[in-house]
Amino acid sequence: MNIGQLARQAGVPIDTVRYYERQHLLPTAHRSAGGYRVFSNSDLTRLQFIRRAKALGFRLEEIGELLGLSDQRGQDMAQVRDSAVHKLHDIEQRIDELQRMHGALKQLVDACPGHGGLEQCPILAALTEPRQ
Repeated sequence: MNIGQLARQAGVPIDTVRYYERQHLLPTAHRSAGGYRVFSNSDLTRLQFIRRAKALGFRLEEIGELLGLSDQRGQDMAQVRDSAVHKLHDIEQRIDELQRMHGALKQLVDACPGHGGLEQCPILAALTEPRQ
């Protein structure tokens, strides 16, 4: 299949396919006699793997490591699990931070009457005053 067909089937832009190829997440495509990239079903499977891993929060570097592990099917799954546990811990930390940010911003929004002079705005005051 050509790059357009691959991109369409995977649900990504063509530029994304090219980018993943440059980042060595996808193998360099074979070229047709006319110089067009030719992709296989295994390239589609790999691209779908990348998309699913991204949806779970893995960064491209981490996805590359997972792909490397996936390519070694005879190995133990411990490394894959360790990567997933580490990613889960990262996500939990981000959730905690987002909840903290949510609480702080909600307090500011609740304190702001939404009318009056900007010099009385509690949101701007909180952003302007020095931290203690």
